[in-house]
Amino acid sequence: MNHQKNIEAQKRFIEAINSGRLVMLKELIDPSLVDHDPATGQRHGAEGYIDFFSELLGAFPDLKIQVKHLVADEHSVAMAYKMTGTHRGSFLGVEPTGHTIISRGIQIGRYNGGRIVERWGVMDELGILEQLGVAPGRNRAMA
Repeated sequence: MNHQKNIEAQKRFIEAINSGRLVMLKELIDPSLVDHDPATGQRHGAEGYIDFFSELLGAFPDLKIQVKHLVADEHSVAMAYKMTGTHRGSFLGVEPTGHTIISRGIQIGRYNGGRIVERWGVMDELGILEQLGVAPGRNRAMA
């Protein structure tokens, strides 16, 4: 039943972000984490994630991540998620617009002992910038 422990760890990861209690990430990210898709300039390990999500929450203080689909096996958890928030702080150099964003992303994590040891993922930054009015739109619905 290792997959259930991994699912619970993934849920705690999302809870840490949604609640703003980012220090919880230290318990969930293995110091030897291999991140195949870090954000530009992101530091290694839990501190890098804490920095990244601190900036994201600074830009979107009401940020919420909702898991839309989740699959797991003995070692990995994959999820598709929807992220919403209101632009109240600087994001990627864009000053606050007050616009509400809806974005999608995918993350795959490989776990060991309830900690993420390897990660792949993508967040639709271009879609966010389109919704903030600083990039041309793609005419797509985000339900």
